[in-house]
Amino acid sequence: ALAVGAVPMVLSAIGFTKAGIAASSIAAKMMSAAAIANGGGVSAGSLVAILQSVGAAGLSTASNFLLGFVGSAVGA
Repeated sequence: ALAVGAVPMVLSAIGFTKAGIAASSIAAKMMSAAAIANGGGVSAGSLVAILQSVGAAGLSTASNFLLGFVGSAVGA
């Protein structure tokens, strides 16, 4: 349960929010580096794009289940 609850909080804390990437955050620095590396844009499917998607929409049910399972296994 801790792993499932921690993911959205951590993403929000580093700047991947529901409203978009927060200015002057770690996420903004990651997006800037990705854009520079790709000639001005962030590629679909890149780490930055995936993290922003999860930060905006949250995790799917399957992802929550997987995180809960892995968290339980590590905890045990």
